[in-house]
This record gives sequence, structure tokens and C-alpha cells, in this order.
Amino acid sequence: MGKKAKKETESPPKDVFDPLLIESKTPATVVLMLNSPENEVLAKACDALYKFASKGDENKVTLLGLGALEHLYKLLSHEDPLVRRNAVMVFGIMASNNDVRKLLRELNVTNSLISQLAPEEDIVIHEFATLCLAYMAVEYTTKVKIFEQGGLEPLIRLLGSPDPDVTKNSLECIYLLVQDFQNRAAVRELNVIPPLLGLLESEYPVIQLLALQTLEVISKDRETRILLEEYKGLDCLLNILENNELSDLHVETLAVLGNCLEDVHTLQQIQLTGGIKKLLSFLEVSTVPDIQKNAAKAIANAAYDSEIRKILHWEKVEKFLLRLLETNNDDVKVAASQAISAMCENIDSKCVLGLQGIPQLVKLLSSDNEELKEAVVTALTNLTTANLRNGSVVAKAEGIAPLIKTLNAQRDGAISNAIAVLTNLSLQEPTRASIQSQGIMSALVGPLRSTNSQVQSKAAFAVAAFACDADARAELRNVGGLGPLVELLHSRNEEVRRNACWAVMVCGSDEVTAFELCRLGALDILEEINLSTKRKNNFSEAALEKLLDNNLSQKYSRMGYLSPSNIITNGFYDCGQVKHGGKFLSLEELSKQELTDRRAIIFINAKPQENVVEVQEVSPSVSGRSSKEKPRKGKGKKEEEKPKEVIRVAPTILEEIKLENAHWVPPPDFVLMDYINDASKTILPITSTREQVVALAQFVADRMGGPVEKEELHNFCWELNMSEIEFDLKSNIVPIGKIKRGTFYHRALLFKVIADRIGIGCSLVRGQYNRCWNEVKLVEYSPKGLLLPPQEYVVDVMFEPGSLFKQGSAKADQYKRV
Repeated sequence: MGKKAKKETESPPKDVFDPLLIESKTPATVVLMLNSPENEVLAKACDALYKFASKGDENKVTLLGLGALEHLYKLLSHEDPLVRRNAVMVFGIMASNNDVRKLLRELNVTNSLISQLAPEEDIVIHEFATLCLAYMAVEYTTKVKIFEQGGLEPLIRLLGSPDPDVTKNSLECIYLLVQDFQNRAAVRELNVIPPLLGLLESEYPVIQLLALQTLEVISKDRETRILLEEYKGLDCLLNILENNELSDLHVETLAVLGNCLEDVHTLQQIQLTGGIKKLLSFLEVSTVPDIQKNAAKAIANAAYDSEIRKILHWEKVEKFLLRLLETNNDDVKVAASQAISAMCENIDSKCVLGLQGIPQLVKLLSSDNEELKEAVVTALTNLTTANLRNGSVVAKAEGIAPLIKTLNAQRDGAISNAIAVLTNLSLQEPTRASIQSQGIMSALVGPLRSTNSQVQSKAAFAVAAFACDADARAELRNVGGLGPLVELLHSRNEEVRRNACWAVMVCGSDEVTAFELCRLGALDILEEINLSTKRKNNFSEAALEKLLDNNLSQKYSRMGYLSPSNIITNGFYDCGQVKHGGKFLSLEELSKQELTDRRAIIFINAKPQENVVEVQEVSPSVSGRSSKEKPRKGKGKKEEEKPKEVIRVAPTILEEIKLENAHWVPPPDFVLMDYINDASKTILPITSTREQVVALAQFVADRMGGPVEKEELHNFCWELNMSEIEFDLKSNIVPIGKIKRGTFYHRALLFKVIADRIGIGCSLVRGQYNRCWNEVKLVEYSPKGLLLPPQEYVVDVMFEPGSLFKQGSAKADQYKRV
């Protein structure tokens, strides 16, 4: 019997690969598996990479270095839902890394991610796609791409997703996108308001918070505020404030309401429904600093509209703001001070806040918090602007000393506003005197040296306000404040330059300060400014005129003209015309020069030597003072008979020459004293001004060599006489009384000197080639006795002394020209 044969098993097909189970322990292997054609392998590889990336940021960087993102990017459009889902999950978890986001932007994944937001896609895909977009929306270029690729519409739709993670991620992405104003308008058009208001009732606090933060951003636009009102959003927000269980949302809710307060119509609607009273009632009982701060900020922002200020005043918002100043939180005090500044634009609010708030604000000036200090002085500036009563309240609250101390603050805003407050207070004379006594001019030197144009401008303006007092000007000189003030004339800032010119004009009201300003170069700078049509201003012209009016020697040297109001006093000297850009030397500097053959310096000093007192605080080139400052007394005062004293017909004219640290004392001119005494005795009794002018012209001509025939003018050797005098004196400086043969400019100067002493108004004009002349204005009487306008005449003191030539006539022109 044969063997039983074995049953043969069926062999597998030759073209089928047997299943292989692989256990990989390195991410590099799994990344290689992303190239597999098998869906199951791809899905498992993506899942493994997701778990690996979830463990930490270092793992994300590792996968980035292995090139995983490039392979995963291809899988975003895979036909298998599971593969696509797992790939999106990896993108979502890895996008938290900054380097990963850079590569994602280069790969331009936003379009692929937006396509995953379709309604038919899996919720998990929605969750991680929105998560990835939220991470990437931090960067501006990604925001632009999401907007351009239509990402806003699906994101807003997903706000209604049943999955809270999808809602949260979508909302966060929208919040980041609406930081750009273009996207704010777009989401408004896509009707984002209803779903956002709906999310305020979410059971998840993080979603509620994000919804409020998004509403805060988009409610900055007026159109959005209108929609909020239409959808009853304001009531919803007020309800949140009334709910103590939602206290963690109150800060953000107030921020949204604060934006709504900036719209007059919206505010009126809130007022009609009693919303403002509810809001203020809530704020009055709240002790949360962030809530108080945001409320004050909201009021500050809203109060820039005049109608809104009225509504807020009617609701007595000032009471709330003043209460905030009493809190212990500096940030709250800063916000309250800023709100007070804004509310001051309302006159009624300014009165209320001034009486009750200024004492509190003054106390806060002693704070070490620089931001608070700046906010406080800003509020005080607005409170005291155009309000003298509030200025008095500041002074009574002892606010002057801390305000002056604030000029040393670290913040430029605090310094400039402190100066502004002090300037406002200076409008009242008693307060200005008090401020000056506490050293305001010394305190202003630092701000004058500031590099901040606002501080420079305010400081220069303050100098103009306080330097109207002689003691204040002296203090400014002594502390070295004139130097930085003159430097401000170079400023390119128009306001700084204008205020500096104003300050120089005020400081130049006395000879001492005027000379010091000239020594520091103010005169040259002002001349340069006035040559420019763009840089010059009314104050620059007035400042130049003021400096010259109080430094007549320099004025005559530069301008070649002294007006009737420019009274020549002792110390005046004529050194000839200074060329443009040339240095004007003081009398002391000229006295140190060796004898030369150049034109002599003619000096005026009709003061006896025994009465000369050396003073330390005055300039060596005092040359005169404008009669605009002090009017003359009338003529007719009885003359005294002392032989060497000048009779003061116009006692307000200064007779003293004050010399600052003088080493060279000018010699007295006794001859000139006699001239003035003789002229006073003989000419002053004459009742007619015309006859006085004629008599004075003849008097001057007699003392200067008598009349000269026109044809013999070239033989009138006045130069020889001048040379002899200079040689005898061993000096280029010649007292005018020494001159016995004088030409045009000697006689015209003597005429002006005596005329100023006896009260005859006349001008002194320099021409060319040693020609000078005097001009007087005389009133003519008509035959009917009518008073006609005064006519200007040129006085002849050379050829026919006493002759008067009407200005503009041929004879006047001949006299003025060679």
C-alpha cells in the first residue's frame, strides 16, 4: 500500500509585499516616511510627528531642520481626510515657534490653511487651521495675505462653531487682524458685531475676554459704534458692569464704553436711557485701579468734543475725577489728571475743577513719579489758562515753590507745562512779584539750555513775562541767563525764535542788559534775522530797535540815525559808521588804542568829575535812553546859577554814566557844561519853538567856528584843529567841547546834545562824506488860526546858521549832499 500524499498550502501572489511592522525611534525616519505613497503610513507618520512636536519647542526646531514642513505642506491638499487632518494638526502645533512661522510665510501656506476652513471640513481641521492662522496673524504681511485671500469671511463664520477651541482660535485671529484699520472696515461689512455680542454670553471667560477686546478695537470707528447701538450692544455692555459675577470683564467692558463715549450721538442715547448715571454709579463704588484708570482715560478721550464735555458736566463727572485724585494708585492719578486737562475746555468745568481740584493737584507736585508730575502740571496749565481766579487759587495753595522746583524735572513735558503755569500766574502783579522773589529767573536758565524746542519756547516766553522788572533782569544777567537766551535766536523753530526775540526785546529795556546782550552777539543775530524774509518777525524788528534805543552810540554807528525820542546822555560817543559785520568797540576798548590819523571819536560827558561814582553793574558803553520810557517835564523850570552844573530842564533824562568794572574813567567836558548852561539861559526863555531852533543853530555855529561860506568850505581847516586836539590829549577820544572848528557832523551832534537837554525835539542823521544834519518838526499856523500838521525841516548850522529848509526841497537836498 502506498504513502498518503501531503496537502500543499496555497502560496501568495508573487507581486504582493508582505506587511512589515516598523518601530522607528528617530524623527528623521518618520520624516522620510512622509514621502510614502500609502495613506495609512502618511497618517501615522503625521500623528507621530504631532506628538513629538507637542513635547517642546526644541522638538519643533528639530523637525524644522529635518525639512518636515516642506513635506507636510504637500499633504495639506491630500485627498485622504485623515492624512490632511493630521498634517494640519502638525502645522497648528508647530506654528508657535518663530522660526517655523518664518518658513511658513515663505511657503505661503495661508491660502492652503484658509481652504481648510470650509464648512464640510472636520472640526479638528478647523481647530488647528485657525490655530496656525492665529499664530501667523501676529505679523503684518500675513494679515495682508489673509485679507487678500478672503480669510475674514470663514473666520467670522467659525465664530458660531460648536467647538469652543475653534471659536477661540478664530476670535483671536480676528482680534489680531482688526489691529489694521483696513480689516476693521472689512469685518464691519461682514457683519461681525452680532456674533461678537453673542460671544459675550459664552460660558468660557477667555472667549468673552477676546470678544470684548475685539469690540474695543473695532469700536474706535464711528460706524462700528453706530452698529453697536443698533444691535443693543450698549445695553449688553452696561449689563456686564451691573453683574458682579463678571467683574473680571469690567475693565475691558469699560474700554469699549469709553470708545462709545467719544461719539456725541451715542453718548446722548446712553444719557437718555440713564446709562451715564449707571456708569458713574458703578465707577464711584469701584476700587479696582484698572477700572478707575480706564474710566478716566475714556472721559479724557471723550472730552475733546465740546458737546460731549457739556453732557459730562451735566452728569457731574468732575466729582468722580476729583475723587480719583485721592486714590493711592499713581496710574489712576495720571489718568484723572489727563481727564481734568481735557474737561478744562468747558468753562463751567474749569471753575468747578479749579476751586476743588487745584489744592489736590498742588500736593501731587511733590510726587517722585515723573509721569504723574507731568500730568499734574499739564492739568494746572489748562486750569490757569485765561483764568485769573484759578491762578490765585494756585498761589494760595502754595503752588509756586513746587512749580519752580518742577523746572528741574526729568520729563520735558513736565518742565514746559510748569513754565506755562508760572507764566499764567505772572499776569497778576502780586503773584508775579512772589514768583520773582523765589528765584524764577535762576530756575529758567536750565530750560533755556534745553534741547527740546517746546521747553525752549516756553522758557523764552517766561523770560519775556518776568523780565519786565529791573530786578528780574539783573538776576538773569548775574546767573548767566542771557547767553542761552541769545543762542535761541539761532533756532530753526519759528516759535522758539519768535519768543526769544520777544524776551530779548523785554530784557533790552535798560542800558546795562542791552549792552550785555549786544556783547553776546544779539544785535548781529537780529540784524541777520531781519535780512531774511522767512525768519524775521515783528518781535525781531522790535528787539533790534529796543537794543539800539538803549545803546545809542551803537545805534548811531550802525543806523546813522537818532530819532527825537533817542535822548543823548552822558557817555554817548560817535566813532563813525561801522561797516556791516564789523565789531563795535566799547569806549574803554577805544581808549586803549594808540593815537592814529583816523577819524576822532567824539565823546559826550557833561558831568562834573567830583560827582562821578563808580558802580559795578553797568556797561562801559552806555549811550542813552529812549524818551519813550519817561516823558519829559515841561520847560520853564528856574535855572540855578552854579557855574559848573548842568541845569536839568528835562530832569527825567539820565545824567549818570554807569560803568561796569570800569578801569578807565572818561574826563568831564566842562566846556560842554557851559554850553548847556548858556543855551538854557538864553534859548529856553524863548516861547516859539521855531525861534528856539534858530537861536540854537546860531549858538552852535558860533561855538564851532562860525558860519562858513560855501565857496570857502574847502579852506575851513577843521581837520588840523582836530589833529592838534588829539595830539594834545594823546588820545583818539575827543570831548566835543574841545572842538573849536567843527564841520557838519560836529555841529549836528552838538545841536542834538543841547536840544535834548533843553527840550527841543530833533533828530540826528548821518549822510556821506562827513555830512550830518538835524531835522525838526514845526507846527505852522494858518491865517485863519487853524492848527496844521507839523512840517519837517532841515536845520542849517553851517552856511547860514538858523536857516530852515523844508524837507524834500532843493535847498534841503543841497545841504545834505556834497
